[in-house]
Amino acid sequence: MPTYEYLCNKCEHAFEVVQSFTEAAIEVCPKCSGEVRKVYNNVGVVFKGSGFYKTDSRSSPVTKSEKPADKTESKPEKKVEKKVVPKTEN
Repeated sequence: MPTYEYLCNKCEHAFEVVQSFTEAAIEVCPKCSGEVRKVYNNVGVVFKGSGFYKTDSRSSPVTKSEKPADKTESKPEKKVEKKVVPKTEN
């Protein structure tokens, strides 16, 4: 269950409450019975591992000379064998 942070508009009392998504939001301050509001904060999320873009958490831009060759982009060279036919003297 998520934890919600509330702030009283009257006495500025800050408190946290663990509530489910279906519960109604708290409207009354437990200290002074004033009106409260939810406080929304930024959430830091870092996606790591395969399946995410490499540039999401990169510290500095990569130039073309520093960029390693991608396995999906490089194609193997085709090998062509030539048969050497020995010359016969007539």
